[in-house]
Amino acid sequence: MDREFVNLRQRPQEKENAAQWFHRKWGVPQEAYLACMEDYLARRTEYGWYLCLDGERILGGLGVIENDFHNRKDLTPNICAVYTEPDSRGQGIAGALLKLAAEDLRAKGITPVYLLTEHTGFYERYGWEYLCPVQGEGEPNPSRMYVHR
Repeated sequence: MDREFVNLRQRPQEKENAAQWFHRKWGVPQEAYLACMEDYLARRTEYGWYLCLDGERILGGLGVIENDFHNRKDLTPNICAVYTEPDSRGQGIAGALLKLAAEDLRAKGITPVYLLTEHTGFYERYGWEYLCPVQGEGEPNPSRMYVHR
């Protein structure tokens, strides 16, 4: 296996494939991913997209957006769409992607970074701290907001 961790600016030819992959994982319209990715590639934003690739196959990915569909508009930017393929889990892919994104943003002066999740115990392993409960749009119960400083 020849894994490569990249941001989309390093591999812009992956845009269509990545947008389709994220759409399949999360159900958000592919056009929404494409719009965010195009803004990043055109340098209209520094909120990027990060992938773990094995050749042509995406093993994992995540993005950075202004707000991940929650009511705390002051907690921005947000890591979103964190996903690792089931057959590649437990190999540190998500952790490496989280680190890559956080370091990239910090180098651009963008810190802290936030993340909304239902998971407990996972993100703490990678330097994230639980911050507070946050109400997600259309969600019956609050989710957990984490921060990486």
